[in-house]
Amino acid sequence: MQYDVIIVGGGPAGIFAALELAGKAKVLLIEKGRAIDRRRCPMKEKQVQCVQCKPCSITCGWGGAGAFSDGKLTMSTEVGGHLDEYLDREELKKLVHEVDQIYLNFGAPEKLYTTDSKLLDKFVRDATMADLHLEYSPIRHLGTGRSQEVLIAMKDQLIAQGVEIKTSLAVKRILTKNGDVTGVETDEGSFYAPRVIVAPGREGHEWFTDEASRLGLDRQINPVDIGVRVELPKVVMEHLTDHLFESKYIYYSRTFEDKVRTFCMCPGGEVVAENNSGLITVNGHTHSDRTTENTNFSILVSKTFTEPFKDPTRYGQYISSLANLLGGGVIVQRLGDLLDGRRSTADRIKKGLVRQTLTKATPGDLSLVFPYRHLVDILEMLQALDKVAPGVYSRNTLLYGVEVKFYSSRVKVSTELETAIKGLYAIGDGAGITRGLMQASCSGIIAARSILKK
Repeated sequence: MQYDVIIVGGGPAGIFAALELAGKAKVLLIEKGRAIDRRRCPMKEKQVQCVQCKPCSITCGWGGAGAFSDGKLTMSTEVGGHLDEYLDREELKKLVHEVDQIYLNFGAPEKLYTTDSKLLDKFVRDATMADLHLEYSPIRHLGTGRSQEVLIAMKDQLIAQGVEIKTSLAVKRILTKNGDVTGVETDEGSFYAPRVIVAPGREGHEWFTDEASRLGLDRQINPVDIGVRVELPKVVMEHLTDHLFESKYIYYSRTFEDKVRTFCMCPGGEVVAENNSGLITVNGHTHSDRTTENTNFSILVSKTFTEPFKDPTRYGQYISSLANLLGGGVIVQRLGDLLDGRRSTADRIKKGLVRQTLTKATPGDLSLVFPYRHLVDILEMLQALDKVAPGVYSRNTLLYGVEVKFYSSRVKVSTELETAIKGLYAIGDGAGITRGLMQASCSGIIAARSILKK
């Protein structure tokens, strides 16, 4: 029951911390979800409505939500989190390339999506003319399927190096004494260590927020991202995705000056549903072994709350619950029907050019779900994107809702990602430090090296 280091969470942040510590310390990694070979989703495999598995195998388990996500490694220090606030930019750049090499060593594909400067200049110019900012970075795409192979290889190496891994076991409390961390409490009893790395992932953000409040840790409120998943014919975006794979655009709406961005572009991919603590939300995947005739991506509106309301997570949950209430899960609507002020029906969607890949989504009316401000922001963003990719603002374009990214509470940490409690480190998306695969993996190495140094 006594270890040198306990890691809470088996997503990329926790895994990379374990990889760095393996063979150098006695390590226990605890993951509340299932082992990767036991992660099954009845909704995907049997094409039924979500049966509310606890825990959800799509969002948690070995590999975290990333095991069944699109699997993009973004070679940039400027996107995917806040690590540039803790590390020197050059130091972070070196760490990004180091993490990339580790992924390659475990079987990530060699291909790196990049483009020449002349073509990039054209993409940037086109974006500027449409009031968009293009955030460019080379991308290595693992894809759903290849990601799981890489994660299995990482697990096998960790076990071979003596790391103890416990899956299907939730941590209930973080144990402390006199300002120092001492271990964690689970249903199997307590495990003790003078160093604990908390890497809860987005699935565990709510638990960690509650624990941080109980332990008296200072927190910073991050914006909450709420929006839709857009699905359209692959040919509409091919001139971009063939070179960039993912086009990250940022737009500030004319009406409200809200920040709106694209996220997780999936060329030839499919739209999927996820269970977030009982709420059914939407996401997108691109598989490594098969493609569709569609491309999907999300449009997210970032909102920050101050006085008197300071709980953006609850706001995101409320918007998601409206879609679940009206549609029994995810709602899908043609853009033309939204503009005409009417709900979509199955017959209307069948008449369109886009074949919905999430067949269990319920045709409905997203204007009954989103606040007016969010709808205006989303429609303005679609119009701006239509200037760089004509066909985005088509009446046939499908909109799925709701997509929400929960990473709204960031715990105050040192440059080594250690909290005010000695020996307690907070890393990854669930701690609000990162919001993507690459920076989450980097955060695990930062915390582990701090521990080894001490």
